[in-house]
Amino acid sequence: MTSPPIIKIREAEEPRDLVHRCVQALAEGQIVVMPTETIYGVAASVLVPHAVERLADMKGRKQGHAFTLALKSAEEIWDYVPDLPAVAWRLARRAWPGPLTLVVESRHPLSAARRFPPQVQRLVCPEGTLGFRVPDHFFISEVLRLLPAPLVLTSVNKTGEPPARSAEEAAANLPEVDIIFDDGPAVHGNASTVVKIEDGSWTILREGVLSKTAIAEMASAVILFVCAGNTCRSPMAQALCQAMLAEKLGCSPQQLRDFGVVVRSAGLEAYGGDGASPQAIEVLKQRGINLEGHMSQQLTDSLVQDADRIFTMTRALKEAVLARWPDAADRIDCLDPHGQDIADPFGGPLQAYEQCAKLIEDALRDRCEELLRLVVVPRSGA
Repeated sequence: MTSPPIIKIREAEEPRDLVHRCVQALAEGQIVVMPTETIYGVAASVLVPHAVERLADMKGRKQGHAFTLALKSAEEIWDYVPDLPAVAWRLARRAWPGPLTLVVESRHPLSAARRFPPQVQRLVCPEGTLGFRVPDHFFISEVLRLLPAPLVLTSVNKTGEPPARSAEEAAANLPEVDIIFDDGPAVHGNASTVVKIEDGSWTILREGVLSKTAIAEMASAVILFVCAGNTCRSPMAQALCQAMLAEKLGCSPQQLRDFGVVVRSAGLEAYGGDGASPQAIEVLKQRGINLEGHMSQQLTDSLVQDADRIFTMTRALKEAVLARWPDAADRIDCLDPHGQDIADPFGGPLQAYEQCAKLIEDALRDRCEELLRLVVVPRSGA
């Protein structure tokens, strides 16, 4: 058997020419090896059934062992799982592009996977679940961007054997492939972490580049409280929310991450690095909560992007946040469920801070059940 041609990406005068060559090869039904940030992957177009079937034969794929779909972006997963669980979307938007494979139940009648040829459906969704990946490598990302549909993507090896970490290993592992695009040794040299989402919880099926700790952090629901300076209202709301949730869950505030919840605060006009006001510290001390370690931070793009729920202290703050981050519209509300403002006690007497804390506590109690629904605990064995 003749060895497949190995095309060196780094030696090309114009790498985009190789991208177009790869896209054409896939459209013609060829089996193509490409670099990813984890290990080398071998791919076929979902629109060419005989190519996907040939890849399954080449791999010695066991019946019921599904192929993964490589998507061009995290947002594309909604086309295939319109009822995507919240925890799956958290992981997708925080880890992709990157070394995460998500396995999600897909039985929705509007799933785009139902438009795949029947032979392909049997190989990518044999047991009612779909696996997804958004690779973080410029070459395969550009290829996916130019394709009308996802790729079937799997490791370059016979089933059960070690995967390829270089083009040379790929040629040795699967000499039957049609073409190999070489970008040197894979950056991570380890497979993606595979996480299954089921019943609102997550389980690690295979630990790879991303550790269990990293997955737990990315799967956590983030609750963000926003005020102006992040020295009075929002740090009090953060600490009071942590105390309330910990009491309901029967844990300490420090253990909330184990229940899939992270509580943060920030200020739209904060300088950053300031401590909580002495009056705020005193008011919470009377409630058995230590606020002395708080350091203010300014509201940033990443804080807004990561947050699952954003609560502002006033309607004006909500409008100001939305003016800068309009994409947060479906995740932001005033903390008071009735939309009433919680006034800034800054510069006022201790009594003003006590009244502010009382309003925050009342609002949190009203939202308690809503916040508890964000709790996501990993399933046993994860």
